[in-house]
Parts: sequence; structure tokens; C-alpha cells
Amino acid sequence: MGACLALCSVASCVSCLCGSAPCLLCGCCPSTKNSTLTRIIFSLFLLMGTIVSIIMILPGMETQLKKIPGFCVGGSSIPGLENKVNCDVIVGYKSVYRMCFAMACFFFLFSIIMIRVRSTKDPRGAIQNGFWFFKFLILVGITVGAFFIPDGTFNTVWFYFGVVGSFIFIIIQLILLIDFAHSWNQAWVQNAEDGNRRCWFAGLLTFTFLHYALAFAAVVLFYIYYTTPTDCTANKVFISLNLIFCVIVSIVSVLPKVQEAQPHSGLLQASLITLYTMYVTWSAMTNQPNRTCNPSLLSLVTNGTAGPSPTSTPGQQVQWWDAQGIVGLVIFLFCTFYASIRSSSNTQVNRLMQTEEGTGLSGGESETTEGGLKRAVDNEEEGVTYSYSFFHFCLFLASLYIMMTLTNWYQPDTTYQAMVSTMPAVWVKISSSWLGLALYLWTLVAPLVLPNREFN
Repeated sequence: MGACLALCSVASCVSCLCGSAPCLLCGCCPSTKNSTLTRIIFSLFLLMGTIVSIIMILPGMETQLKKIPGFCVGGSSIPGLENKVNCDVIVGYKSVYRMCFAMACFFFLFSIIMIRVRSTKDPRGAIQNGFWFFKFLILVGITVGAFFIPDGTFNTVWFYFGVVGSFIFIIIQLILLIDFAHSWNQAWVQNAEDGNRRCWFAGLLTFTFLHYALAFAAVVLFYIYYTTPTDCTANKVFISLNLIFCVIVSIVSVLPKVQEAQPHSGLLQASLITLYTMYVTWSAMTNQPNRTCNPSLLSLVTNGTAGPSPTSTPGQQVQWWDAQGIVGLVIFLFCTFYASIRSSSNTQVNRLMQTEEGTGLSGGESETTEGGLKRAVDNEEEGVTYSYSFFHFCLFLASLYIMMTLTNWYQPDTTYQAMVSTMPAVWVKISSSWLGLALYLWTLVAPLVLPNREFN
């Protein structure tokens, strides 16, 4: 009897993976809205590819693979069996480029397929919300094919694709952080109005102060470690300008006219944006080719001199992991999954992110079967709650951003033997921080500049 029940459970999960609308028909799926669950699963696909990329770039991975008999060219061999796998390609930055190329192609393909899908009544809606097993097979197939791409100019060309895509994704991250801070502030202010005002406002004040304190501490450390009295003019300009810009947006956020037009704007949002801007500034300075202005984290901890340059000679190990890369991955994961579950009332952010939360809903409660199991509800029969195409395009950009983050924005040289820090990577990050601050400033002043438009 138990075996029969187990078999039925497995069959249900198989249909959940292969069906056209899995979350409508299967009890094995969580009880949630179809639109949310689909975004979470696609984000998990991206996370899975990210984990594989991280494993491939771990130090010593190539050495470990060469120990497998009969696997790597130049590694341990088995008599009578020829080693055919080039382990230089399946590990290191080349493998990250190929893995992220596969993910980018996968999401870009779906971005094209899902253009102008208006509701789940469109046949493409079934493709978006189901057939997960076949989607996984497609991703695996593209990934395998990517590792057969000849080196040639692929790595150099794909590097520039990564730079442009990462620039756009940094802006999207900032938009999501603005939306998160707006929702956070709105929720806590509402809780304060409902009761226990002192506690909730103390919490808002504490986090606002903490964000500004961390940002100020970062500025001080930047001036100490990333500038010198006679050099590093670019770093001094970047730090000073971003500090001035952050002060400006913080002042604007609490102006009486702005507060009157947007009662929920305030220093909490401005403090979070300030802290993120300082992170982007730090990230940009870690790509400075001049090692005098870009000391390694190890040298800062040990109070030593600047470490070896990333423009390493052939055979010299490149430092893949550093603090800013780890922080970048954490922010990326937060923004990606927040984009999957967000339900915002901020009209400006919804327009920028191509979402219309709260519209096109046909029921918000999960359905219950006769056995008491809850099933996810299709809440997009009358209209989608987010742009399928734009969501996949964001994941396409996220794949490029992950590629650049895991390789520290290093550029492969012409011989593919070394990775080189370049000024274009610095300017991409700095300019994205400026554009992000400009977007945030616009969300504050737009109701004043365009009083006849709705900005709730």
C-alpha cells in the first residue's frame, strides 16, 4: 500500500515537471500564485548555473580533475584510453564565460518567445508556467554546446557583451533596492500609525543611522587605502563626487515640497541608496589597473604592500575571489529573488520594471482539493502581472553580471594566458552609480516637475 502511495506521489511530481500548467494541476507544488512560483523557479535555474560557475572557478579544480584517470589531456591516463578533455577550458574563467553564455542564451530565447504575452490564455503562457523538465533539458543542451565553442575571439567579444549587460543590470539592481526601501518604509510607517509608534519609528531611525554610518565609514576607508597624496586622482574624484551626490539626494528626499508630494519618501531610502552607491564606488576602484590605487584585500589585512597585479604573467595565479565579489554576489541574490516575489505599490518602479502588480488577478487564494491539498492558482487568466519578456531579459542581464562578477571584471589578454584589469570596467561601474542616483532623484522630483501626472 505504501509503495502504491509513493508511486502515485512520484507520478504527480513527474506531471508537475512535464505538464503544461504544473502549478494548477499538481499537489506537489507549493501553495502560491502561479506568477510568483514561475519567477522563483526561473530564478532557481539562474542560481543553479551560478553555483556551477562558482564550482568551476574554485582554486585547484583543474588539478583535481587531472587526477581522474583518463579524463583530462595531460593528466593521469589509463593504458589503452586516450585523454580527450581539455580541462583548461572546463575550469577557470573560460568555463564561467561558457556557462554564463549558455544561461544568457537560454533567457534571451525565452525573452524573444514571450514578447507581448497578455494573459495565460495565450498558448505561450503554458510554456512560461510549465514544461520545466524540458526547459531544464534545453538549458543543459545549450550549456554542453557552449563548451565546444572555439576560443578564437569568443572570450574577448563576450567580455564586452558582459560589460554592457552588467552596466544595465546594476541600474536594475538599484531600482529594485529603491523599491525595496520604499516598501520597507511604507510598511513600517503604517505599522507605526496602527500602534506602538515609538518602537517602529525607533527601528526606522536605527536602520537609517546604520546605513549612513556604514557609508561614512566606507568613505573614510576609501580615502585612506585607495588614494595617496601624490597619485590616484581618479579615485579621489570618484569618492568625492559620489559623496556629494549622495548628500544632495538625501537633502532632496526630506524637502517639504517632496514630502508633501510623496509622504512615504524619506531618509531610509536615501540611506540605503547611499550605502549601495558606496559599494559600487568600491567595486569600481578594485578594478583600477594601477595597483598603487588598488591594494589587495590581503595587503590591507596584513598591513603589507600592494599585492601582485591581476595582469599576471602566464602561469601566475589570478585572484578570483575578493571581498567586493562576494558582496556583489550577495546583493545579486537578494535582488534576483526580490524581483521574483515583489508586489509593489510604487507606480514609478512598476513602470520601469514592466510590472502591474494588483491588476489582472482572478482570485488570490489557493484552491483546495478534495484531499485537502492546496494548489497554486492561475492569477493571470485576465492579464499578466508582470512582463514575461522583460523578466527573462532581466535574467539575461543577470547572467552577464554574474559572469563579470565571478571573473572580477578582468579582461582576457590576446593570448588568453592572463586576465587584465581595465579602466572601461571602472567607468562602467562609476557611470552606472551616477545614472542610478539620477534615477532615484527623478523618482523624488517627478511629481513636482510633472504635477498633472499620477505618481502614487
